[in-house]
Amino acid sequence: MPYISNTKSDQEEMLKLIGVRSIDELIDIPSELRLKRPLNLPASVSEIELRKEMLRLSETNGDLDHYISFLGAGAYDHYIPAVVAQMISRSEFYTSYTPYQAEASQGTLQAIYEYQTMICRITGMDVANASMYDAASALAEAALMASRITGRKKVIVSRSINPNYRAVVKTYLSGLEIPVVEIPVHNGAADLEILKKEMDGGSACFMIQHPNFFGCLEEVTEMSEIVHRMGALLVVMVDPISLGILKPPGEMGADIVLGEGQGMGIPVAFGGPYLGLFASKREFLRQMPGRIVGATIDDKGRRGFCLTLQTREQHIKRERATSNICTNENLTALAALVYLAIMGKNGLSEVGRLCISNAAYARSRISGIGGFSPLFDRPFFKEFAVRTPSSPSGLLDKLLERKIIGGLDLSGLYPELGNAMLISVTEKRSREDIDCLVSAIKEAIRT
Repeated sequence: MPYISNTKSDQEEMLKLIGVRSIDELIDIPSELRLKRPLNLPASVSEIELRKEMLRLSETNGDLDHYISFLGAGAYDHYIPAVVAQMISRSEFYTSYTPYQAEASQGTLQAIYEYQTMICRITGMDVANASMYDAASALAEAALMASRITGRKKVIVSRSINPNYRAVVKTYLSGLEIPVVEIPVHNGAADLEILKKEMDGGSACFMIQHPNFFGCLEEVTEMSEIVHRMGALLVVMVDPISLGILKPPGEMGADIVLGEGQGMGIPVAFGGPYLGLFASKREFLRQMPGRIVGATIDDKGRRGFCLTLQTREQHIKRERATSNICTNENLTALAALVYLAIMGKNGLSEVGRLCISNAAYARSRISGIGGFSPLFDRPFFKEFAVRTPSSPSGLLDKLLERKIIGGLDLSGLYPELGNAMLISVTEKRSREDIDCLVSAIKEAIRT
């Protein structure tokens, strides 16, 4: 291919060669929509100058290397071992695409298979898929799956589930004539008496988060009895970090388990990419969304891996497809796999214990500040809600000035709670960090 310079004469020669009079003839944009002036761009700079400018711009952002974060609500500042980034940055993983050709994708398929195995082990479930987009999409897919399995059209959801996740469920079900009934919160957990009244023969499932949005633990075993008595399914959303110390939902009667895997080796980012965990009992295998990798034997007797189930429209009859999610979060699932492998059973338990210990210390210290008190009197994991003497928004702004991300203002999400704030404390928050938060709150109140 001949070299074509950017000079005016060369441009004219090129246009003549392809048979047009001007570049305008190649642009299919109405003249009234075109910019009538030159672009307001700065003069060109060297690479060194550009790097300096980009670094200056990046330093105007707040990040968790420079800020202390007590913000949770679905995105958590957990420690990420260095080996996680090293492994997922390998080119065979980082640049891989959907493993359609099993013979060329054995490494990717084995990684997904091992990920599925680990999700089954920590949740206590029989089967897990290769992952969903995030917890919100996984929750919505669980509602659809429960409706298919039971043949019922009523989904019951606790208001103690993350409000953003509940909004996604309502969006998914809005066009399918599947009503969503919300169970109110009583002392930080789903009101079981209301649940008993709402649960009937038309209910497909009850969906709960454990630990819930407020960080409180739910009565999952009792809920299982209420739900199964009416022939419905129990869907439990989990924080996988908590499963190092809490009883797995599979041992408490859950039929479908899902969760957000961001805390397992995936950094906090501007909305993602995150990782939707999804597992269920074996008898529901063919109703699961997404894809499932299985182990097999080739014609020479060697162990291998392949895509066993792919319930998307491109692979099966459209009317039999269980979901329109046609891929999995492969790279973030790999990050979670590496995280779990590195941490092991003891490491995951230790992270959970540190979260509980740090959160308990923070709750005690903050509750000792005048006007602050615990919002609920229930066991909790790494998050807790507190009453505040006034609207939390001004306080959170003051904390940001001290490079502290103080938590989440609950007033817009749960106006019935009044002035309240949700605080998350992970294993990364030291006693010094928590004491710094307490001092900053006291100073903000004084000023």
